Amino acid sequence: MKSFKSIKTAKTLMSPYLGLPKPIYIIFLSRVINAMGMFIFPLFTLILNKKIGLSPSETGYWLMIMSLVFVPSSIIGGKIADHMGRKKPIIIFQTIGALLYIVCGFMPAGTEQVYVVLAACFFFGLAEPAQSAIMADLTTPENREGAYSLSYMGFNLGFAIGPVLGGILFQYDLYNWLFWGDAATLLVSTLLIALLVPETFGTHIEAVSEDRVLEHAVEGSTWSVLKSRPILIWFSLILLSYNFAYAQWGYLLPLHTVQNFKDGALFYGLLASANGVIVILFTPLVTKWLEGRRDLDKNVLGGILYMVGFGAFGFVSGKWMFLLCCFIFTIGEIVVTISFMPFLANRTPASHRGRINAILPLIMGTGRAIGPLIMGHVIEASSIEMGWKLVGLVMLGGVILMKGLDFLDNRMVEDVEGESEA
Repeated sequence: MKSFKSIKTAKTLMSPYLGLPKPIYIIFLSRVINAMGMFIFPLFTLILNKKIGLSPSETGYWLMIMSLVFVPSSIIGGKIADHMGRKKPIIIFQTIGALLYIVCGFMPAGTEQVYVVLAACFFFGLAEPAQSAIMADLTTPENREGAYSLSYMGFNLGFAIGPVLGGILFQYDLYNWLFWGDAATLLVSTLLIALLVPETFGTHIEAVSEDRVLEHAVEGSTWSVLKSRPILIWFSLILLSYNFAYAQWGYLLPLHTVQNFKDGALFYGLLASANGVIVILFTPLVTKWLEGRRDLDKNVLGGILYMVGFGAFGFVSGKWMFLLCCFIFTIGEIVVTISFMPFLANRTPASHRGRINAILPLIMGTGRAIGPLIMGHVIEASSIEMGWKLVGLVMLGGVILMKGLDFLDNRMVEDVEGESEA
């Protein structure tokens, strides 16, 4: 009887992931492989600070530059995705980025290597809007949350392994293999997309049913769409504060672990892997628990967990407390990640998915761009602990503003439905 109940419970937890379009499962596998070799992004702070020898503020400056590189490339990539298709940008630009990583592996640590990494980031940015658009093309409001949740879980399944391997390579001075390993998994994951995921461009508009009014194709520029749906901009601006906080996961936390612990780089890699394991174990539980709840309410909850999890780093010092903080903000990460993309996709016209998926993440990503730069100056003027407390205050403001979006959302839905009936 107990085994029967266990099977029934497992099926219930997995129900959001069952019956999805087959390409979604290929994308899931592709993300697992990609994240297994994701060494550069999670360790880039330590590469700049420890390998190249930059100060915390200089490191924050270069991390900001990395984020800014995505601005022009995402805008261009969004235009390409809405006019030339989804698969070609993913295949071409991810391959170029991987080849640039291979080049980096043959270079000595230095600023010249950083320039090549930034060039690779530019090409990854060109592919990103197409990746988001193809997910929206393949799903409907009914299965979208499950699809994004599965894709996110796939990334973290690989990410549970990637950073700890990267931490070992970094700790034992196998520096060049960080780049070569990352490139190899990128190429394999891109090959899966090339061979097994169909092109959705050309069928994405026809696939939108009559009842999905907010996704109907519209005429006009990207600006005209955003002007008629201001909640998309306001939502993105509030998520800017969320991303400001989350940026410290890759900037402030590795500096904090190195400051507090002798094996700081390795411990940070273990925290990153713990983050991935928590996501794998708890994403099905959180997805099922929040099923049927409004996306805005979920984002409020995620913001509260960010506020507590990140802010608490300013008051703790031991490894077990660091792990507890990691657990809290990771649950918040799960909640936010499975909620914000469905919210945007359900309110974006199919005709503008590529461009909207380029513009809005840029607004949100500003938080990640300025987060390291601001925190670099804060910790040089004060302390890492004070930086975490500031992050907690920023998240308090973000949560309050997110809660206030309800009225604007209801008004937008009424306006669009009224225009559709007219």
